Amino acid sequence: MPIQVAIAILCQDNQFLMQLRDNIPEIIYPGHWAFFGGHLELEEPPAAAVRRELAEEIGHVPSQLSLFKSYDDDHVIRHVFYAPLTVSIDALELNEGWDMGFFTLEDVHRGDRYSERAGKVCPLGALHQQILLDFWEHNRLLG
Repeated sequence: MPIQVAIAILCQDNQFLMQLRDNIPEIIYPGHWAFFGGHLELEEPPAAAVRRELAEEIGHVPSQLSLFKSYDDDHVIRHVFYAPLTVSIDALELNEGWDMGFFTLEDVHRGDRYSERAGKVCPLGALHQQILLDFWEHNRLLG
């Protein structure tokens, strides 16, 4: 049975807030940019999980999180939520991960971004890149 995760696309000024995951080989996407979020606890609804994870990871939960869509494969069901980020990045606390920063659409297409804390360019996880491109296209089509 696949594990379930709830992740968040947080947008501000046509940019996406991303987390640089710790560079620990035992975790998924080590040293890659990815979404904030994480595993659902036993019987936890995805909407509650994404709120809990954001509170734990950045100390901020947007007032309104909406479901974009779910992506699933044989191993993981990813519930993808989105919300505008209405506070500055300086108001957030990075409690998990190596770094955080905004990705422009150009960064997303290129698939990487420089991290001050890491001191190098780090890749965007391939699935995360696809989700962001899907999200951008969906919103572009909506006008």
